[in-house]
Amino acid sequence: MALQGRIGDAAPRRPRVEPSSNPALDLAMARVGDRWSLLIVDALLERPRRFSDLQGAIPGLAPNVLTARLRRLEAAELIVGVPYCDRPLRLEYQATELSRLLAGALRLLAHWGATIETDSGSLPRHGVCGTHLEARWYCPSCDQVTDEVDGDLVWI
Repeated sequence: MALQGRIGDAAPRRPRVEPSSNPALDLAMARVGDRWSLLIVDALLERPRRFSDLQGAIPGLAPNVLTARLRRLEAAELIVGVPYCDRPLRLEYQATELSRLLAGALRLLAHWGATIETDSGSLPRHGVCGTHLEARWYCPSCDQVTDEVDGDLVWI
C-alpha cells in the first residue's frame, strides 16, 4: 500500500474554474456564502442577538454550524461580536453597516421565494390599495425604472 501525502508528492490538480458572467454576484456570494449565513444576517438586521437567541430565531440550525457561520461572517466584516460577559467569554452579535446593505437584497430574495410558492399571502403589499409590490431597478438621475436586463441595465 502506497503512502499518500508524503513530502514532495504533487498536489492533486484542481478543476479549472471559468470566470463568472456576473462578477458582482460572484463576489457577493463569496462574501456571504450560503443559506444559513443569509438567515443569520437577516435575524441580526432586526436587532442584536446572543448565540442562544440566534438558535431560537433560526430553526434547524445546528450549534456547530451556527458557530462556524458566525466566525465566517465576522471575518467577512458582516457582523461583529460584542462581549457582554468576560468569564466565560460570551458575545452579542450585531449587524455591521456592510451587512445592512444586504437588507434590500434579502427582501428581494424573500419576495422571489414567496412568488414561487403557491400561497402568495406572504408577498409584500401596498398599504393604500393592497396590491402586491414589485421590485424594480430605478435610476435616480434619469428618474426612470428599467426592466431591460440586456438593454438599459449594465453591470460595470
